[in-house]
Amino acid sequence: MTRPRAAMIFAAGFGTRMGDVTRHTPKPMLPLRGRPMIDHTIGILKEAGLTRIVANTHHLHDRIAPHLEASGVVISREDPQILETGGGLKAALPLLGPGPVMTANSDAIWIGRNPAATLIKAWKADMNALLLVSPAAGARGDFGLNGGRLERRGDYVYTGLQIIRTDRLDEIGDEVFSLNRYWDLLAEDGGLHGVVYDGVFCEAGDAAGLAKAERLLSNV
Repeated sequence: MTRPRAAMIFAAGFGTRMGDVTRHTPKPMLPLRGRPMIDHTIGILKEAGLTRIVANTHHLHDRIAPHLEASGVVISREDPQILETGGGLKAALPLLGPGPVMTANSDAIWIGRNPAATLIKAWKADMNALLLVSPAAGARGDFGLNGGRLERRGDYVYTGLQIIRTDRLDEIGDEVFSLNRYWDLLAEDGGLHGVVYDGVFCEAGDAAGLAKAERLLSNV
C-alpha cells in the first residue's frame, strides 16, 4: 500500500461568507483558540506523518505567505486568477510529487481522533479517492455510502479531508475547475470511497461556524 506523504491545504479563497473581516485578513489566518485557523490543519497533517505540506494562495497572498513559510509549508501561488480546488491541485502537482496526496480545506475543524490518521489507516491501493465524511445534521448530505463506495446525494457530508490519486487530472483540460468534476471522473469505475469520521466535524466557513468551532474546542 502506498500511503500519501504529501498534503495540499486549500487556502486561496476570498472568504466572502465571513463578511468584511476577510477584506483585510485571509480566512485561514482568522484566530481560532488563539492561533490562526490554518495552524490547526497544519498540526493535524504533521501529526499524521505528512512530510511535505503545500498550500495554495491567492487572496491577500502577502498576508498569509510569511506565516505559511515560517511553518514549513510550501506555497503554490495562484496568480493572476484563482483556480478553484481542482485547478489548484493540478497546478500544485510539481510541488506535491507523484503518488496519492491528502487534501484539506483550511476552514474544516475536526475534534477527536486525528482525521488524517483515520484516512491513512483506511486507505487501500485500489481506491481512486477516499473522502472523510460525517453524518449530515438535519440537512441533505453530499454523499451516500454503499459498501464503502460513495454515491451522489445521501446522508453524509464531506468534511474537507481526503486522500486522492492525481494521475488523471490531465484528463480535465480546463485550468479552472472544481474537485467535484474530478470526483465524477474517478467515480466512473467505482473508485470513489468514503470513511465515516468518528469525531466531531465543524465547518468554520462563516462567522457562525467559526464561533461554533471556538465553543467546541473550548471544551477539549
